[in-house]
Formats: sequence, C-alpha cells, structure tokens
Amino acid sequence: MTEWIRYILEIAGTVAFAVSGALVAIGAGLDLFGVTFIGAVTAVGGGILRDILLGKTPPSAFTNLMWIALAIAVSLLVFLVAYIMREKFDSVKGKIEHINNIFDAAGLAAFTVTGAEVAITAGYSDNFFIPVLLGMITGVGGGIFRDILTDTTPYVLKKHVYALASIAGGLLYYFLSGINVTLASTVAIAAVVAIRLLATYYRWSLPKVNLKDE
Repeated sequence: MTEWIRYILEIAGTVAFAVSGALVAIGAGLDLFGVTFIGAVTAVGGGILRDILLGKTPPSAFTNLMWIALAIAVSLLVFLVAYIMREKFDSVKGKIEHINNIFDAAGLAAFTVTGAEVAITAGYSDNFFIPVLLGMITGVGGGIFRDILTDTTPYVLKKHVYALASIAGGLLYYFLSGINVTLASTVAIAAVVAIRLLATYYRWSLPKVNLKDE
C-alpha cells in the first residue's frame, strides 16, 4: 500500500471513530473531558492494541501524536456543536444514531484495511489469519474500549454482524492486495461499509440464546 493511501485511510478512520466515540459519550451524559477522552480512545484504541500484539512498543499512537491530536480536536468539535445545539439534542437522537452508524461503519472499514496492511508489512503476508485478525482488532478495538468505558456491553458482541463485516473486509483485502492494492482497499472498504449499513437497516444479527425467566 502506498503511503498516501494509508495516510488518507488513517485520517478517515481517526476522524470517523472520534466522531462516533464522542457522540456515544455525549449520549451517556459525560462531561467535556469524558467526551474528549472517549473520542480519542475510540479513535486510537484499536491501533494501540494491534501494535502491542505485533510487539511494536511504544505503539505508534504514542510516537506520532498527530493522531491523538486529531482525535481530540474532532471530539472537542463534536462536543462544541452538541453543546450549542443541546436543546435540540434529545429531539434528534434518531438522526444522531443514524449519523453515528455511518461514521462507525466508515471507521471500521478504514481501520480494518490499515490494520491488515500493517500486519502484512510486518512480515505476515504468508499467513492470512494474522492480517485478518489484526485488521479486525484495529477496527473493533476502539469501539470495545468506548463501550466498556460508557458502561455498555460492547456493540461488537451483540448487534448487527459488526465483527463479521470487518473479517469479510480483511479477507477481501488480503486476497486482492496481491493483485492491486488500490483495488483491494476500495473493494474491502466498500464491502465493510455495505455490510454494516445493510445489517443496521435490515437488523441482521447472529443467533442468540434468549433465556426467559420461568
């Protein structure tokens, strides 16, 4: 993957997940620091976890502070807009959730691709499992941290084939990247976004065991 493609994807994923994290934090009633912190953690958490698993310490988020700075700036902007429009916030919760789903899908797609590419670049191109796994971890890790910190069961574990969308995107990227990296990135991102949005719209979910009290 060329540097400029990875750079664009990193920016897109960071912005998208910072918006997603900030919106969830606002909905949870957190203050300015809480919203900023959750937005930043959502944006860089998956990448930090990926780097630790690859043995890359300190993680790149701590050596290149641009990504944390971008996440903080975006989170602050989201907080500012929500604060100014706070009287209308409750009345537009449905629209906000829809917007959040779009940003979340975009972040998941971008980070799935960059996570898989980092693993391939690190020398794991001969083992599809590692790039796909690390692509998924990069994509879902920040959201898991976000949900735990806002006292919610992680979204990835219960709704709308979230992790499966990332796995599908990772597989597509891995097998197509040998042909053309730009094509692989485009197809993988489109697939992840499409699966996520379709799953949300049609309420696709994996089977669960629903236990009821006697």
